Amino acid sequence: MLNRINFLALMILALPGCSNVPLRGTGDLGVVIERATGSIDVVETSGRSVLGKVTGLGDLSHASVNYSRDGRYAYVFGRDGGLTKVDLLEMRVVKRVMQSGNSIGGAISQDGKLVAVANYTPGGIKVFDSATLDQVADIPSLDDTGKSSKVVGLVDAPGNRFVWCLFEAGEIWVGDFKSPATPVLQKFKHIGKEPYDAMITADGRYYLAGLFGEDGLALIDLWNPEAGAKQVLNHYGKGEQKLPVFKMPHMEGWAATGSELLVPAVGRHEVLVIDENNWQEVAHIPVHGQPVFVVARPDNRQVWVNFAFPDNDTVQVIDVQSRKIVQTIHPGKAVLHMEFTPRGESIWVSARDDNKVTIYDSETFAVQGELHVDSPSGIFFTHRANRTGL
Repeated sequence: MLNRINFLALMILALPGCSNVPLRGTGDLGVVIERATGSIDVVETSGRSVLGKVTGLGDLSHASVNYSRDGRYAYVFGRDGGLTKVDLLEMRVVKRVMQSGNSIGGAISQDGKLVAVANYTPGGIKVFDSATLDQVADIPSLDDTGKSSKVVGLVDAPGNRFVWCLFEAGEIWVGDFKSPATPVLQKFKHIGKEPYDAMITADGRYYLAGLFGEDGLALIDLWNPEAGAKQVLNHYGKGEQKLPVFKMPHMEGWAATGSELLVPAVGRHEVLVIDENNWQEVAHIPVHGQPVFVVARPDNRQVWVNFAFPDNDTVQVIDVQSRKIVQTIHPGKAVLHMEFTPRGESIWVSARDDNKVTIYDSETFAVQGELHVDSPSGIFFTHRANRTGL
């Protein structure tokens, strides 16, 4: 009888939820990139703590992250061409593939089944099954002469599509991957010189590419692709002398605040305000330096801005309603990235050269916490899993 009781007790302990291992969801998890160590720190936002570290992820000098739709798995895109699938709950590498010589980020499809990677070397995109990381498609970025281009600005779009730019060719491609083995490509040519990055609006309708080789932006309405690409803001800065560009702004961080976009001006100490109804500049806001990321709080009331060298120890906060700077803070040396918690009550800010992430109350600007992280750069929370373009 005693042996039977002991056996039953062991069986109960083996049932899900009865072990000593704490169970948790993934909604408040995220990762912080350790730029110099090839590692990521797994963090949680409720207690503002580091849960653990995952190592062996290669060159993370320009790393970005996408998530599976349940938020459990992080797909880490390394600069060395590595694509790594990480289990956040078990804090381990599930699989790693070296898919190119030099890559620059990626995207996950609307249904969560495909992961695409943008490549500098040899160019093009490669698409993988998100469960197995088996390759399902390889799309070279060849122009009409057969010359390959770097791929930038890769995003997901509704309808299981991916959209990306060809830097040297000056083209935008839209790929329909409903049938991954036989994707359907639509190519928009002569969109402008040297598209360096791009973003898609949260509703998945408008794709905008920044142009490094000329003033202006390239715009595609994905609801009406037959209208082709058009250039907007093409008179901005004409005849003006630009400052040296120390770091190109990242368009993924452009702030959409209802009917307006707040975007960093290339080579200027300004944030531009663009009316989404007509894609015209309606205002410009002077700021501390050359803006890199312009990030909106989830309620769209605030926009936080960081800057390129030599002003990269500073962050400024813009009140959207008044278009005024309402706070200037100094989180540390080499501020590289900012990420709001899912509902925006806090913002996490990485300072690479001070080896720390500082957490601020977004309403009072008070410091809520500070984490030691080796050379932190990108901060990515799992709420990105269910947002188009992130």
